[in-house]
Amino acid sequence: MGACLILEDGSIFAGEPFGWRGAAAGEVVFNTGMVGYPETFTDPSYAGQILVLTYPLIGNYGVPSDERARLNRFFESERIHIAGLVVMENCAEASHWNSRGSLDRWLHEHKVPGLAGVDTRALTQRLRTAGTMLGKLVIDEQRVDFWNPNEENLVARVSIDRPQQYGTGKKRVVVVDCGCKNNIIRSLLKRGIAVTVVPWDWPLAQEKCDGVVLSNGPGDPRMCEATVRNVRELLAGDTPIFGICLGHQILALAAGAETYKLKYGHRGQNQPCVLAGSKRCYITSQNHGYAVDERSLPPDWLPWFFNANDGTNEGIRHRSRPFFSVQFHPEACPGPCDTEFLFDDFVKMLS
Repeated sequence: MGACLILEDGSIFAGEPFGWRGAAAGEVVFNTGMVGYPETFTDPSYAGQILVLTYPLIGNYGVPSDERARLNRFFESERIHIAGLVVMENCAEASHWNSRGSLDRWLHEHKVPGLAGVDTRALTQRLRTAGTMLGKLVIDEQRVDFWNPNEENLVARVSIDRPQQYGTGKKRVVVVDCGCKNNIIRSLLKRGIAVTVVPWDWPLAQEKCDGVVLSNGPGDPRMCEATVRNVRELLAGDTPIFGICLGHQILALAAGAETYKLKYGHRGQNQPCVLAGSKRCYITSQNHGYAVDERSLPPDWLPWFFNANDGTNEGIRHRSRPFFSVQFHPEACPGPCDTEFLFDDFVKMLS
């Protein structure tokens, strides 16, 4: 069976198919993480993306149990969200105490095509030079058109359709599900917070709560007009707001700032972020293709973190009111826990 990845610039990368034997199209992005593919594939922020993993061996520890729990311990949502997967080597035999199946079978069950035997370092170098491109995985000459997921409201696709309740703490936090990772909810629950997760376009002003978290999610933040509008209403009050990843961009838009598309985005578990005004650097996990233009921030807002590699904005905060957000993932699953303290800071604001 012939298979290949075709980029919009005409480049072709041939390989061997695995997983679901079907075609797929989307935005081709790369991730530099060495571990954590079960969490990565189930992260809703990857919706509409063909993911290239730079680590040469994938699937070696299999796939953990797909336990039927509201917050699966091993995944970040209930299903795989990537459109397709490209790896150098798909390990045929998994070896791990927690493995309950192979990567090949898991992708097949979720109808996600995979392509192995690709020089992923060369492919990543092309993406780093030319920038993120559209692409399509073609197996057995199946026809599929290029598709730009960023022209659609991906958040509406991955968000829940009705509120969900978790925990019974004295303080109640509303999490706006723009593609929320399970570990954001787990991070709040272990701090004794009662959590209500609401759809992306939920009218937040009507909620009686102690704080609001704006979650991560896929695509262009400007597609979330309803969320931006709802958050802008909250900024007229004093309810603490904590934005994460896409939630960071949404908070910035609600405050009156601008966002823009990055050349190839930040995806991986080793992104260095520096606290503004200091030399303190944190290693962070990230997955995003857009950034906040901190030059457009209104006077009442301050840049908070910046990326040590390219200088892009990684966080903002209000000068005097309890509103702040970060581009990286303080819940970091997978990834380092250097910035988990931000959840503690947020919880302190609730009292």
